[in-house]
Amino acid sequence: MEHLIVPILLLLGAYLLGSLNGALLLGRLRGVDIRTQGSGNAGGTNALRTQGPLFALGVIVIDIAKAWIAVRVLGGPGTTWLAVGCGFAAVLGHVYPVFHGFRGGKGVATLLGTLLAVSPLLLAAVLGVWLVMMMLFGMVGLGSIVASAALPLLALLGVRGGWLPPEATGPLLGFGIACALLVIWTHRANLQRMRAGTEPRAKRLWLLGRLRGRT
Repeated sequence: MEHLIVPILLLLGAYLLGSLNGALLLGRLRGVDIRTQGSGNAGGTNALRTQGPLFALGVIVIDIAKAWIAVRVLGGPGTTWLAVGCGFAAVLGHVYPVFHGFRGGKGVATLLGTLLAVSPLLLAAVLGVWLVMMMLFGMVGLGSIVASAALPLLALLGVRGGWLPPEATGPLLGFGIACALLVIWTHRANLQRMRAGTEPRAKRLWLLGRLRGRT
């Protein structure tokens, strides 16, 4: 039991770090709570829509940085169960922040911060999937869901392709599946709007939509 005390404390520390929600922290400095505006989500997309690009950039930087710190400082070197566990704990803290009434964001930026710490190549692959979905459908939520769901497969391809170490297979698969399920859960309202045909589109990134408009 004693050998579990340190990992548990590190995971708890990662969760508390993840609970430092960028949108809510910066919102307090501005005197706003973006959970009362727009979609009600305390994340980068709603921050951009309600507070502007500079505010959103600050939110994303904070949410990515806290995950990077959780993985690299608390989790330690290598793609271990502890490292990805600290990353997932940070994502949980972002979604359910203890400092903000357990009402946070959807966890995507914090997930990206974890991937940045674990493998920039894997991060690039996930972002590639997201970008393709954005160009085809223009929906940020759909892109986030599909990119997260693709994470376990991309991790396997990375191991088979030699740009991820074989010992990372188990931790990354576990992390990827857990994050995919969490992101789907946090985007359930987006899925309802997609079914209803009311989900907004990011027209600047919706390449297919612009091409259709020219025909």
